Amino acid sequence: MATVQVRYIVYDVDSAIAFYTTQLGFKLEMHPAPPFAMLSRGGLRLVLSAPNPSAGGGQWLPQGPKPEPGGWNRFAIEVDDLDAVVAKLKQAGARFRNDIVSGVGGKQVILEDPSGNPIELFQPTIADARLDSSR
Repeated sequence: MATVQVRYIVYDVDSAIAFYTTQLGFKLEMHPAPPFAMLSRGGLRLVLSAPNPSAGGGQWLPQGPKPEPGGWNRFAIEVDDLDAVVAKLKQAGARFRNDIVSGVGGKQVILEDPSGNPIELFQPTIADARLDSSR
């Protein structure tokens, strides 16, 4: 059951569904209309919305700005072997914003979905940095 929901604006909902389900292990929960889908992975619900002038989370703001993909805010997915995951994703043609970097609690890299939204892949190197500290 999801306990956190994140909405990403994407240019093409179908290509985003394919990317998240085949490359990152998300499950498609629903796709009731072309500009909208809901996916899940563990406690995360990922809502995908295409820019849409008439309704929903991709609706244009009253002041005129249109929602667009990108930015730097992101969610993180914990992985056990970052080097192997990155190699597999690169082989599948995935785009990255950077190379793997090491920080205080682990190693990370920024992956982009097909619309350019960032996803952090994170491999903890200390127990306190794990999402599930019981592991």
